[in-house]
Amino acid sequence: RLRLHDGKLIKDRRYHLRTYPNCFVAKELTDWLIDHKEAPDRETGIRLMQKLMDHYIIHHVCDEHSDYKDAKLLYRFRKDDGTFPLSKDVKVFMRGQSIYEKLVSVEESILKVREENSVKYQRTFLGSEMIDWLIQEGEVENRQEAVELGRALLEHGIIQHVSNRHHFFDSDILYHFWINFRRRRRLTELLNENSSRALSESPDSPFCLRKLNPEPGNTSFLSVQTNKEIKVVSAVRRSSITSLSGNSNAYFSAPPTLVFPPVAECNPKSVLKRPVTNEELLSPGAPYVKKTLTIVGDAVGWGFVVRGGRPCHIQAVDPGGPAAAAGMKVCQFVFSVNGVYVLHLDYQTISSLIMTGPRTLVMEVMEAIE
Repeated sequence: RLRLHDGKLIKDRRYHLRTYPNCFVAKELTDWLIDHKEAPDRETGIRLMQKLMDHYIIHHVCDEHSDYKDAKLLYRFRKDDGTFPLSKDVKVFMRGQSIYEKLVSVEESILKVREENSVKYQRTFLGSEMIDWLIQEGEVENRQEAVELGRALLEHGIIQHVSNRHHFFDSDILYHFWINFRRRRRLTELLNENSSRALSESPDSPFCLRKLNPEPGNTSFLSVQTNKEIKVVSAVRRSSITSLSGNSNAYFSAPPTLVFPPVAECNPKSVLKRPVTNEELLSPGAPYVKKTLTIVGDAVGWGFVVRGGRPCHIQAVDPGGPAAAAGMKVCQFVFSVNGVYVLHLDYQTISSLIMTGPRTLVMEVMEAIE
């Protein structure tokens, strides 16, 4: 956007006796993307701009077109007309970027290269060290507020424990910034944002607001959110931004296995008492009943966690979330998502179906008969 302003592609333009401020011509922008090596061809350029439209970054000046058309139509960055939606996720991301920039701009920064278990990590800091700095710089008022901010940054994948085992604590545990905000980025990274493999190979991606567990296997929880991207987190939290919203009460505070006790493994064991196969679920007379759930996502998400694979099951449900209100329960097996049969799929694939689908989610689940 700033480069387009500098290049005078964004400017006030007149059309049908009306002046539209700070806009650009779609066809001219596609040309610019190719000329500046941001896109190899027009088709890719169109896909990139459509991604920006889907993420509410740009829009048609009169909102008459929901698609990006490579034509002489006027579009505008929402940041230039004040319509950019500052969601809670975006606010946390911007807060993390601001803190990172302050940390790297000082001479005696707490961010250092450190070694743990013979592995060197970049941009590291101790939990207690970060809390001291946040209070000193006036970013927070007290240590409790600093811990809440640190947890929000960790849950959004901006920072993480170096070996991905702990949540954020006021202790000498070593953390690092998972996102390098100063790395030069290409727009084409947007086209890979729904690929868990691409993201794990590029941890500095600015488009991943949740951390990805680099360890293999089905040991991570997938927190199903309304954002159109896969977000893997290591525990069940309803609100990732309690420090920013003024509410310090994290959900699931009662069950001890679903919060982060000090020095504890992040991933609780499966809620299933024993493994269940598809053949067992589908066999005639099996003690399971199929239910259809219609879940309307709210500002935080749908409020449930999927785990396992072939078949996947519901690992946790936020008691105050949309899924619980629709009748979802732990240990249910996921039969279909928006009409797509999914018993044979793993949880990453199912989660991708949910992320890229509509806000209103229709799921068929199979529940054991008591």
